Amino acid sequence: MPIEKALLSVYDKDGIVDFARGLRSLGVMLYSTGGTLRILQENGVQADSVEAITDTAELLSGRVKTLHPKIFAGILAKRDDAEHMEQLKEYGIPTIDLIVCNLYPFRKVVEKKDVELAEVLENIDIGGVTLIRAAAKNYKDVAVLVSPDQYEETLRRLREGDGILDETTLWNLAREAFGYIVQYDEAIASFYNRFKDSVRFPRYLGFAFEKGLALKYGENPADEACFYKQELEGVPFRIRQGKEISFNNLLDLDSALSTVAEFEEPSCAIIKHTNPCGVGTGDSLADAYRRAHLADPVSAFGGIAGMNRRCDGETADEIVSTFMQLVIAPGYDAAALTAFAKRKNLRVVEMNGSPEPQYDFRRVRGGVLVQYPAPGSPPGKWRVVTDRTPTQKERDALLFGWRVVKHVKSNGVVLAIGDRTVGIGAGQMSRVDAVELAIKKAKGVGSSTSGTVLASDGFFPFRDSVDKADAAGVTAIVQPGGSVRDAEVIDACNEHGMAMLFTGERCFRH
Repeated sequence: MPIEKALLSVYDKDGIVDFARGLRSLGVMLYSTGGTLRILQENGVQADSVEAITDTAELLSGRVKTLHPKIFAGILAKRDDAEHMEQLKEYGIPTIDLIVCNLYPFRKVVEKKDVELAEVLENIDIGGVTLIRAAAKNYKDVAVLVSPDQYEETLRRLREGDGILDETTLWNLAREAFGYIVQYDEAIASFYNRFKDSVRFPRYLGFAFEKGLALKYGENPADEACFYKQELEGVPFRIRQGKEISFNNLLDLDSALSTVAEFEEPSCAIIKHTNPCGVGTGDSLADAYRRAHLADPVSAFGGIAGMNRRCDGETADEIVSTFMQLVIAPGYDAAALTAFAKRKNLRVVEMNGSPEPQYDFRRVRGGVLVQYPAPGSPPGKWRVVTDRTPTQKERDALLFGWRVVKHVKSNGVVLAIGDRTVGIGAGQMSRVDAVELAIKKAKGVGSSTSGTVLASDGFFPFRDSVDKADAAGVTAIVQPGGSVRDAEVIDACNEHGMAMLFTGERCFRH
């Protein structure tokens, strides 16, 4: 059936006048509400109020506009159902063939500073959601548009189809409409879960995502992939230059941001395959990068460098003197962007907002695992369990190592000094293998392990790891504790004159 009558009721009025003109040029009769009707009439577009259908004025200060049997009968009537069409004729109800509707900006209102609950509640759309659902349900007979991005293509298809949209187009519009509603309702549910419920894991936990960035391919070239953003305001990063960003780039980018977020001082983490291969801090960001790269220059080749400060020209010069695939920072000075421009393929990404999500999701067969990351016990609560107490220099290095090992795949071990990692053993099947790998990585790039400290993300099941650490020159260890052989491990430390701290918490990363 050709589209003959349309109802337009939008909060976001971008492009609505031109779209309405396009519909009128095709002979479509327009109905509208409130502010949408006003802007159409002010711009000379002929449109009638929905009151022409309902014979009822808007009620409750505009809370009730379209919620009327005549409106929804005109949308929901199946055109190939003789009984439906006879009822419309009996009650003088016109069919409505196209709905254009977008909703109150609930999420933006919620995120306003010091917003009042009354304003939040007024931005929960009722009639608009109902219009969209009704049209999408009856998609074979009614087109539904929820975004200005859809206007131009819809007009093109209408012109090519002599006022008719094909069923595939109608299906795709309905699919997008239902997704739009899911996203909107998720924002409302999240608000109530956050402010009206003390339960951390409510019965229903919904997170809607919007397509944000097409990716060339997935984890491997044969895989298809796309980045979906959670926030309506936009993708949480900005690509300043370089080649197309990849699936693996985004995984590494996230790991880099999470790692540098551990530090208040200028810091840099170089990531390969989601693991830090070098982390450094310094008085300047350039010093931090130099130390991170020094930690493992072999593994750093072709890595991703994440920084917790605005990148300056000196730091950028250091980065371009090596080979990185991607850099990410909260911002860039003009001198930094000039330096990076020498490497046209280098991906330069600027992050927006906090790097840490509220919930952590893992997809498994049949469902989703959801966890809420703990803030971590402060070092002041760590317990010395050996005869020797660590020196302040050792304590600083232990804290540095613990902050990094939290972001290393388990089993994970980090050798560190006060301002950088020295060797990292990641993703091993046994604790002693992780220790051996960390030592091997350090010695493989010519770094001395003498005088380093060791951080372990899990307890030591046997003393063998302590013995190997001592043989490499490690002087102090931080670990969660909790093994049935803790006493044996502590005795080994005492035999070697090593200091050991128990954090009382594990920090696995699978």
